[in-house]
Amino acid sequence: MPMLAPGASGCKPLFGTLTSERPFVTVGREQMYATRPAARSLRSAPSDRALRHLYRWALVLVAALAVMLALSRVAQGGEAAATVVVQPGDTLWTIAAVRYPADDTRMRVDEIEQLNNLSSPVISVGETLRLPA
Repeated sequence: MPMLAPGASGCKPLFGTLTSERPFVTVGREQMYATRPAARSLRSAPSDRALRHLYRWALVLVAALAVMLALSRVAQGGEAAATVVVQPGDTLWTIAAVRYPADDTRMRVDEIEQLNNLSSPVISVGETLRLPA
């Protein structure tokens, strides 16, 4: 059975008795306090604003670094997909022909030369070459 509030004759007015001289009222055995204006104003404290400002600058810095990293990868022609160590008898032509059988070998030799900053197609045994993707 639900509990019902006492009748109007048994209720005491709560808010009519609260004044600045009497900031609380006792109802039964419980003491009820009047509400005060918020202790903190709607404006943020200077330390909160400074922290929020620092957080925003950190986000801007991270975003700028991400953009710079992405642009540097684009400027370098992307990341090399693989590397190969030159074995005895290998040439740029044989490496390009084996690695890219469906492509034009001349074009791939040029790409390997550019990616590895080679001035000529001469390579040495044991040299590590980056291969384009």
